Amino acid sequence: MKKWIHVLIPVLSVFLSACGQSGPRKAVYIIIDGVPADMVERLELPAIQEIASEGAYGRSYVGGTVGRYDETPTISAVGYTDLLTSTWLNKHNVPGNDNLSPNYNYPTLFRLAKDQKREVKTAIFSSWTDNRTVLIGEGKPETGKVCIDYVYDGYDLDRESFPDREYDLRIFDIDEHVSECAAQCIREQAPDLSWVYLWYTDDAGHLFGNGERFDEYVRLADRQVARVWEAVKYRREKFGEDWMVIVTTDHGRTVDGHSHGGQSERERVTWVATNKPVNGRMKSGRSAITDIAPSMCRFLGFGIPVDVEREQDGTSFYGRSDIMDMEVHPYDSTVTLTWTCLERNVAVRVFAAVTNDFKSGGRDEWIEVGEALSQDESFSVDLTSLPESDFYKFVAETPDGSLNRWLQR
Repeated sequence: MKKWIHVLIPVLSVFLSACGQSGPRKAVYIIIDGVPADMVERLELPAIQEIASEGAYGRSYVGGTVGRYDETPTISAVGYTDLLTSTWLNKHNVPGNDNLSPNYNYPTLFRLAKDQKREVKTAIFSSWTDNRTVLIGEGKPETGKVCIDYVYDGYDLDRESFPDREYDLRIFDIDEHVSECAAQCIREQAPDLSWVYLWYTDDAGHLFGNGERFDEYVRLADRQVARVWEAVKYRREKFGEDWMVIVTTDHGRTVDGHSHGGQSERERVTWVATNKPVNGRMKSGRSAITDIAPSMCRFLGFGIPVDVEREQDGTSFYGRSDIMDMEVHPYDSTVTLTWTCLERNVAVRVFAAVTNDFKSGGRDEWIEVGEALSQDESFSVDLTSLPESDFYKFVAETPDGSLNRWLQR
């Protein structure tokens, strides 16, 4: 992985073998907490390398946009929620790890799964119960009482089975158990959508900072990933299922490795490894953690309501992608929208709304303001054609996705 920065790692023979699967589609994502991209690339981790050899590895980012309305702390539960909802803090309302009140009007990946017309079995393998009960909001009226089918969590509260150890190594013991449970459940039950969460790497960073001890526990986390990966390969071989595997992290770290939460480059720069081919979004090196849920939804064939898709801040890196990185440039009574064209020239329909009722559970009135071609990479909106407002939401839609940006004047 010495040259993994912003590159892909295709291995044609393995890729063709993996992509030959035609059975039911399944997906699992694994979060290894608090591991910056430069560590993954330097350590050349065998399981992550093997997964990426079937698809791709790329650098990504967390933290929203520095200095803009969507700037987001690089903190653990925040990153999980960025991924779950494909939105940043200004929408999902999870600013830290404690005393959380998520805005459930922005549905999680697991709620979208349960809203499908077909049955979708889900699973979570995690130390923190809050990942399920608070971030996903299992059983809450605000989430439609979403239910997770296979639950393996809450081990951080079990002091009998996982007693205290020096350097908080009880958390490492929990990660071992979590990865074993995930591997066994995938082998035997094969949930359609699973989340595996590995915690101790973040503790190791906080305790030891950069160095051999932190490196050691990142390598051990890779072995835990390998357990899950071996279970996936077993399902593919034994049952012909088609699996998407995504391995990522929730945030990077400060230069010394001890901390995170801010907007320094090393805290913001993360990474994604997947066994599936990717489009120009990941190839650009500017993919975000918010891209993971749309990518899994596309792979699994989930239908997403238009109003929800228009609020998602991510862009699928799986399948076709037409445009990315939309920005708004106001000047007097005109706003110019710009974007980057990726793979083909297609129609881009532009919509605007002057309300944000979605945030409180309502619906916004979207006004179609015009159309451009993706290769134009820009479109100008005359604000006098819209209701007078100090706030605007803009959406650019193509046949394969949408981008959104806010303008607050």
